[in-house]
Amino acid sequence: MKLYHAMIWEADPTVPGKRVTVYADDLQEAKRKLEAEYGEGRVFNLYNEEDANRIR
Repeated sequence: MKLYHAMIWEADPTVPGKRVTVYADDLQEAKRKLEAEYGEGRVFNLYNEEDANRIR
């Protein structure tokens, strides 16, 4: 499992975003877990640091 980082935005635009982390096998699983907890369309900037830092 990998650690994924995300920014969660509330429906109220005056509420600042919340940084969260989740362990998952892949990006799709991480997104599913976060959407189940926070709601669809609220997950942004979802990434895994190891993957993000990998040379392309």
